[in-house]
Amino acid sequence: MYKLFLTLRYLRKRRIAYFAIAAVMLCTAMVLIVMSVMGGFLEVLKAKARGLLGDVIIDNRSYSGFPLYDEFIADVSTWPEVEKATPVIYSFGLLRFPGTPRTATVQVVGMRLEEVYAVNAFKSGLYYERHYPGTTSLAPQQQPLLGVDPNRMLELRDPNGQLTGERFPQPLLPEPYQRGVEQSWAAGVRDTESPRSEFNEELVRAGGIPIFGEYEGTNPLSAPMLAGDPLPGMIVGRDIIARRLPDGTYRRQWSQPRGAPLALTLVPVATTGTLETPIKQTFRYADDSRTGIYEIDSRHVYVEFELLQRLLRMDAADRIDPDTGAVVGRVPARCSQIQIKLRPRVDGKPVDARSVARRLQEHYRGLAEDPRFDLSLADLTLISDVEGLTWDESQAHVIAPVERERQLVTILFGIISLVAGVLVLCILYMIVLQKTRDIGIIKSIGASSTGVAVIFVTYGAAIGVVGSVIGVAAGYAFVRRINDIQDFLIRAFGWRVWDRSVYSFDDIPNQVDPYEMVAVILVAVATATLGSLAAAWRAGAMRPVDALRYE
Repeated sequence: MYKLFLTLRYLRKRRIAYFAIAAVMLCTAMVLIVMSVMGGFLEVLKAKARGLLGDVIIDNRSYSGFPLYDEFIADVSTWPEVEKATPVIYSFGLLRFPGTPRTATVQVVGMRLEEVYAVNAFKSGLYYERHYPGTTSLAPQQQPLLGVDPNRMLELRDPNGQLTGERFPQPLLPEPYQRGVEQSWAAGVRDTESPRSEFNEELVRAGGIPIFGEYEGTNPLSAPMLAGDPLPGMIVGRDIIARRLPDGTYRRQWSQPRGAPLALTLVPVATTGTLETPIKQTFRYADDSRTGIYEIDSRHVYVEFELLQRLLRMDAADRIDPDTGAVVGRVPARCSQIQIKLRPRVDGKPVDARSVARRLQEHYRGLAEDPRFDLSLADLTLISDVEGLTWDESQAHVIAPVERERQLVTILFGIISLVAGVLVLCILYMIVLQKTRDIGIIKSIGASSTGVAVIFVTYGAAIGVVGSVIGVAAGYAFVRRINDIQDFLIRAFGWRVWDRSVYSFDDIPNQVDPYEMVAVILVAVATATLGSLAAAWRAGAMRPVDALRYE
């Protein structure tokens, strides 16, 4: 009983112990903040990668692609674990903006848009599809030109809502674009990704419907219309088409208007891996995509699967005998990747993505021995290289470095935090030297050396408990409000710690893992307890006669 009494008394009365508590608190808060923010980066990156690919992919890591994808999809679509699958083609190309000197090297992705919507989260990152639902398409399309409705005049109001006496016609888009923006505006969809437009603010004050994004106007301004020849649609990575600002929004002024022509040059790759003659194709800018991963948003463009397949000569064709020139069979169509979405549970049991990926791989390779298909040696080679990978396995080259960085930074801050243990050791040792008389009296009335040592071990543990609990609470509050703190620093001092034009994510991650909180507390208490052992040993080894002689 005396051990607990003395521990609590020293904790309350010895103010020097507050420095040890403060050290434990600061180190604990620092480690928790680092773990939470870095861990948040990692979790956001994983969520983005999974949303981009689906649960499992089939890939052979070759731009030549692999055959029999439709047959494979037809087979596995009957599996209870498979919800949806879609083929994808990857290639490289040179994107040119007609009328400007701008060019960009891009990775071209061929997709079946509606199927991709069902497999991953690609649709959620489309700008125009969000504000003009149902209007984004990769099919041939004309350019929508912004006009006006002469039968609907709006009264201009100043920022205070007072009429200015000026009138102007309601801007209008051709259908189905106008119907789309009216639906999204009525549903409460607002543009949070672009700087506030003074033109749109005037429209809203006058009771009109704003126009989101960039549209070329009719000249002279008249009724809206669809202009130009129908061209295939292209979805462009947002960082290609717009400039990201430090506050995370995208400036679309001076970017390409929706429906503008874009020229793409492609280089087909044969089944043998050789490059063929480059091909040029003109597209229309249909939408832009933001996945949240800068490496993708600054390089990827998306076009219709069958069109890209045909341009790259990956569609089905006659197999020609090189010696006789006669048709000897059919070359099957090829794709670069198959993205698969799995059901989360089957018969009440969670689906193991890794085991399903291995089964899918074995099934695909088994098609090479199927007598239904007449395959060449090149086709068999492409199939033999096919792998079934889960989304995290396929993105290990992106995720693993971030995981290692998180571990390294946590270890470094953990080493720095050892100063708290050293400080506890020094302070307790000083207290032992100051309390020589008390130790002598306690021992003289029958306390054992172990009992005296336990007092200071418990004292160190108590410092660890109090400091770590306060530190975890402070760290939790800081992480949860870290974006508010960032906004305050910007407003008060113009100091932007988190530059959204540099980082892929809009906000600093602000989630705290409860298990990490408990782990940090336990480690802090253990460190403080270990730091008290030297002082406890010194107090326990002290003899009553020697202690009282000098006091």
